[in-house]
Amino acid sequence: MSTTTKSTPDAGTSTPTSHVDLAITGMTCASCSARIERKLNKLDGVEASVNLATEKASVSFPSALSVADIVATVEKTGYGATPLEEDRGGRAPAMTHDVVSRSSLRLRVVVASVLAAVVVVLHMVPPVADALGTTGMWLQFALTVPVYLWAAWPFHRAALVNARHLSSTMDTLVSVGTTAAMGWSVVALFTGFTHDMYFETVAVVTAFLLVGRYIEARAKAQGRSALTSLMELGAKDVAILRHEAATGAWTEERIPVQDLMSGMRFVVRPGEKVATDGRIVEGHSTIDASMVTGESMPVEVTAGDDVTGATVNGHGRLVVEATRVGSETTLSRITALVEQAQTGKAPVQRLADRISAVFVPVVLVVALVTFVLWLLTGHSMAAALAPAVAVLIIACPCALGLATPTALLTGTGRGAQLGILIKGPQILESTRRVDTVVLDKTGTITTGEPVLTHVLTAGALSEEAALKAAASVETGSEHPVAAAIVDGARARDIETSQITGFTNLPGQGARASIKDTEVTVGKADLFDEVPAELRAELDAGRGTTVLVGWEGTARAAITVADTPRETSAAAVARLRELGLTPYLLTGDNEHTARRVAQEVGIDPAHVEAGVLPQDKFARVRALQGQGKVVAMVGDGVNDAAALAQADLGMAMGSGTDVAAESADIVLMRSDVGAVADAIGLSRKTLRVIKENLVWAFGYNTLAIPLAAFGMLTPMIAGGAMAMSSVLVVLNSLRLKGYGRR
Repeated sequence: MSTTTKSTPDAGTSTPTSHVDLAITGMTCASCSARIERKLNKLDGVEASVNLATEKASVSFPSALSVADIVATVEKTGYGATPLEEDRGGRAPAMTHDVVSRSSLRLRVVVASVLAAVVVVLHMVPPVADALGTTGMWLQFALTVPVYLWAAWPFHRAALVNARHLSSTMDTLVSVGTTAAMGWSVVALFTGFTHDMYFETVAVVTAFLLVGRYIEARAKAQGRSALTSLMELGAKDVAILRHEAATGAWTEERIPVQDLMSGMRFVVRPGEKVATDGRIVEGHSTIDASMVTGESMPVEVTAGDDVTGATVNGHGRLVVEATRVGSETTLSRITALVEQAQTGKAPVQRLADRISAVFVPVVLVVALVTFVLWLLTGHSMAAALAPAVAVLIIACPCALGLATPTALLTGTGRGAQLGILIKGPQILESTRRVDTVVLDKTGTITTGEPVLTHVLTAGALSEEAALKAAASVETGSEHPVAAAIVDGARARDIETSQITGFTNLPGQGARASIKDTEVTVGKADLFDEVPAELRAELDAGRGTTVLVGWEGTARAAITVADTPRETSAAAVARLRELGLTPYLLTGDNEHTARRVAQEVGIDPAHVEAGVLPQDKFARVRALQGQGKVVAMVGDGVNDAAALAQADLGMAMGSGTDVAAESADIVLMRSDVGAVADAIGLSRKTLRVIKENLVWAFGYNTLAIPLAAFGMLTPMIAGGAMAMSSVLVVLNSLRLKGYGRR
């Protein structure tokens, strides 16, 4: 069970609390979720959030209560509750119920639709109605009874359960409306007032509502599909390596992945999923991490590199040592963050819930007043009943209850597929207000790894000969600049020469002999003579420049630099399109910072170089002091304070756990494009929520008066109400198509 204990400060004291996630069954509308939430929150020390779209409750409760107490409270309210397992695979209670419900609902839809179609023909097609006469009316009654008693039973049952608890929901409106129409029609049939019957209304309204609910259930399932697929990404079993002490050999044994423990070594063959987070101890391959990080390009990995569980191995055989298992893995933490966001509620949703809680009783009063006023104005009982029933049917607040949670469900699920983890629905409001983005240079705008960019020679020496000499010497060094020079030479198919007498010159460079010539690679101080053109290259500040030469004279200048990612310029342009002003914050020198800013399109006036890690917090606060709403992007321990201070903290997932904990959004891709995607998706999700709420509020506001004045028949009302909910869900599902640009 996902029950955890923590200390929550309360008025100067620490009160231990526990947490449990529950799968809730029996909810049909926003009034249901609001009622359960209200009942739970009445318990001393309990904080509960109930989500209609995910059909889950997230509950924090004091040690004086137990999970059984929480479940009992939900059941006393008239609904079912099942604790969810902490294991991310343990989501079966809610999903199994969902499948069974949809199957049962589908059967009711088919039966109700077929019978309703026949009843409509018997009632509304004159040749048929005239030919059958009274017999046709009795046939209508016979066909409507199973629709009313069996197909509509979910509405009646929920209404009865709520009535026992002196409350009402959407089902109350449907049940009361269809019961009134059915009861009056039966009385009219047995008393001879056959022109005042509403059997077709009962059958058609029930069919419409069931069809709407079925479409809604399928759409909600599609919204959950992103999280479901995320939970199912992990491997099911794993081939571990066991060391045979007697023979000294390693043997393979396949075990369930849940039995894997930290420190165990396991084999990942080509095409297999990595079973859990770990470090490669043997092998070389490529890893496709697109399902976890949203990064489309596979990355090369070798011994010593870290790999993430659920990513897919490419062409090579890898031996990996498990470092994190179970709920500690990256995949489990991603799933937990997405679930946290989907179960929570945005401020705008809580307003909708409060309205839904009082909406149904108000509608019941409006329907009663409508019925009485029609009678007082001289209309017959039958004429007064139709608008009252129409008010009950069309006023159901389903769309209002689904407006926010379905959009959150779909938006956060899509974000997870793109490697964007939004920690809570309240974060969406923050993205709307942000106008400034503070970006780090190294590893965010740039690749974070130096690469060879320029080779400049003096005299008759060729670039190839200069690079070959430098790379040969640098093969003996482990410095990042040396590695960049060697890799640059290999990329140009330049073979290095054999060296002797290698000497490392700490902080200066390196020296070695190639055949009979001693070659020096390093700073200008190592040479007696440096030609003017090479000094100009040193002063250009295009990166880290080293000189190559022999016999005291520098012969060439080689520059390596941390270059911008290919996507950075386009991503910065997208940030501007979103109305954001990008700032570059780096500890690097002024020359490098301005060069990178120019290449990616950041205004030089918004570049701050030489910033120490501890100064980032102060810089963010200074921008806020100027009236700016700041989003900070960081990836290290030294960014945690700045991330927490920013109005919107965004942590690169490749960074530290401390940075991720301090952030509002975690980005699993280390590039600026992920920043633009996160803000763009968050804003679009918020926009869809507002569209849904405008539609839901507007629909009910306009539809109830039309129904009360007799301008909508109960059948039209039923169809309109069902379509209202479906439209809200379908509008939310548009977020599934959000893609990176």
